[in-house]
Amino acid sequence: MVKASLDQGRPTFVLQRPEIGLDIEKLQMLLSFKAKGATLVEGSFADHKSLVEAVKKVDVVICTMSGVHFRSHNILLQLKLVEAIKEAGNIHIRFLPSEFGMDPARMGDALEPGRVTFDEKMIVRKAIEEVNIPHTYLAALTPPKEKVCLYGDGNVKAVFVDEYDIATYTIKTIDDPRTLNKTVYMRPPENILSQRQIVEIWEKLTGKKLDKFSISKEDFLASMEGKDFTFQVGVGHFYHIYYDGCLTKFKIGEEGEEAATLYPEVNYKRMDDYV
Repeated sequence: MVKASLDQGRPTFVLQRPEIGLDIEKLQMLLSFKAKGATLVEGSFADHKSLVEAVKKVDVVICTMSGVHFRSHNILLQLKLVEAIKEAGNIHIRFLPSEFGMDPARMGDALEPGRVTFDEKMIVRKAIEEVNIPHTYLAALTPPKEKVCLYGDGNVKAVFVDEYDIATYTIKTIDDPRTLNKTVYMRPPENILSQRQIVEIWEKLTGKKLDKFSISKEDFLASMEGKDFTFQVGVGHFYHIYYDGCLTKFKIGEEGEEAATLYPEVNYKRMDDYV
């Protein structure tokens, strides 16, 4: 996201949280951002005043906190950011909370325990909308050698978007009046593919057929039994993508926009190139 912002010529400020301590990997990443022209701003989610002061330096806030349970799940920490934005009073262009996945507003019937991700994102959305912060929500989701397991018949369509393309589209939305207070779906038309189609791309590139087997919906859901919370959340999300087709089974209405349609100049990475 930082690279895409800099590549599009935007003054870019990055929150440097002191709690990263001596995490060399993160420090090196921050220094690489600085070398490319970003400004590092110190602030902590444990220090409200420092967050407010950081927010006062910008007119757009983009949050990319992890919402993935096998890393760290920090979605509700964004409520502290909402409070800081409210107090600072200067974010008149846009706030983009950490979403970039399935649209939580369409996941009201999601399975437990995976629905916690969507419920928490909706709590953050509610907080944003209650204090009238201008916003845009970004909804998007990455791709198998000898053997491949097909989810069901493998024919349910999903959406595949390269991480850098997600960032490029995100930066383009931040001052586009067409995206104000809307959800932007990243569904590049050539990347709406079934799992079986992805496998066929791989087979064509490698020149060999993969050994395919399938797992039924019932067996897939049964795999959650006795597993830890993180595993169960992941199974629930994959169920909705590959069995339920939650990324593609709806039409985008007036409340939303599609990124590739809004920004046809972006030459997004096609899945055959990615693979």
